[in-house]
Amino acid sequence: MKHVDMVVIGSGPAGQKAAIQAAKLGKSVALVERNRILGGVCTHTGTIPSKALREAVLHLSGIQQRGFYGKQDGRGKPAEITIEDLIARGQQVIRTEMEVIREHMIRNEVDILCGEAKFEDPFTLSISHEYSSEKLSADHFVIATGTVPARPHNVPFDKLKVLDSDNLLELPTLPKSMIIVGGGVIGTEYACMMATLGVRVILTEARPSLLDFVDSEISEALQYRMRAMGVTLRLGERVDEISVLPDGLVQATLQSGKHLRAETLLYCIGRQGTTERLGLETVGIVPDNRGRLKVNENYQTEVPHIYAVGDVVGFPALASTSMEQGRRASCHAYGEPTTSIPELFPLGIYSIPEISMVGKTEAQLTADGIPYEAGVAQYREIARGQLLGDEVGMLKLLIHEETRQILGVHVIGTGATELIHIGQAVMAFKGTLDYFINTVFNYPTLAECYKVAALNGSNKLRLLWNGGYDDVTEKGYEKMAA
Repeated sequence: MKHVDMVVIGSGPAGQKAAIQAAKLGKSVALVERNRILGGVCTHTGTIPSKALREAVLHLSGIQQRGFYGKQDGRGKPAEITIEDLIARGQQVIRTEMEVIREHMIRNEVDILCGEAKFEDPFTLSISHEYSSEKLSADHFVIATGTVPARPHNVPFDKLKVLDSDNLLELPTLPKSMIIVGGGVIGTEYACMMATLGVRVILTEARPSLLDFVDSEISEALQYRMRAMGVTLRLGERVDEISVLPDGLVQATLQSGKHLRAETLLYCIGRQGTTERLGLETVGIVPDNRGRLKVNENYQTEVPHIYAVGDVVGFPALASTSMEQGRRASCHAYGEPTTSIPELFPLGIYSIPEISMVGKTEAQLTADGIPYEAGVAQYREIARGQLLGDEVGMLKLLIHEETRQILGVHVIGTGATELIHIGQAVMAFKGTLDYFINTVFNYPTLAECYKVAALNGSNKLRLLWNGGYDDVTEKGYEKMAA
């Protein structure tokens, strides 16, 4: 029986970084992946395919340029865009990602084993291959098996009319209409994409608003944009029953008695941790009712030498945070000091328009009794926003009333997931409003939003404390910049 220092189960972002970090520390590492291809959900059914789809949608629909060139900009009409058009870009990116992952593992001498892993005891795994099996022992284990879409037994999934997010792109053609059940990140992103393609979308969500962890002003702005795109939002409505009718349409019956009908239905409520076949009962680890694993601040499970990272441990379940969790787990296992700031992990949502945030929301600051002011910049005030044809974007800074420290940054609009990192860096160094006021940004750029928002916030604070406005208003800055 072969022995290694660490076994990582799962080859998604969390597993990759855990394996490479341990190898960088001079440890022998084996990576077990039950599929024949590396990359996990992120590469094959989640982050990469969905974001590739989004880029294809934006490009083929020409939506970003419609403000300049009318409803179409010379590209295909939504009705002319096919599934083949949409998946071509994703397949190319997936192939490249798979090659990069394998090259990284080989370069770092990580042993790749394809098979189903199951704990025999706390220090031994059995690995079942297609025609054989083997045993492998290790001092440390990292579980990074990810999640799969929840598939309740009362939902008639058939991969054609009633879908989950994993098989959406297996549709032979684009439907004319779609019901999306669930207004979380996945449901919201796909609702925006489908609506951009001309699909009539009805989105149902049991909560009174979409993305309730997002700043309420940003969430409201997104809902406004989605309605303008033609998405029908049924908020505060719970689905009681889903059925396929004799005429081929899918019907969703709501608790309120309403009936929704469409060609297809996408079910996006919850995900289930992929832990049921790991044999965790033999080592004393008990998943919750959704298959997720409980960990401490070092990502250790109830069994200290067995770690769990990535989506399988729950929120925020993002590729970016999963990578950091994997790195930190390996560092902790071998006593390597690390510094991490979980409260400054950014969140990115690839809706249309996209959303990103870091730090506290207004609701959180209010609940914590922290006095704050908000500084806002609208993309329409920024030359770069006008050049991009994005006049609805917005960046908001939340500022401590007394110390002027930046407490949160919230962005909706083009480039939001890139733009957020400027605010994240300043917050990490305990920066204040004055950094943005005194900094020169390239012109024209979206980064100028930080200066405009800072001046807006400074003027509000000046009014609060001194009863007057700064001599240089945010509009004045725009005039000077021009």
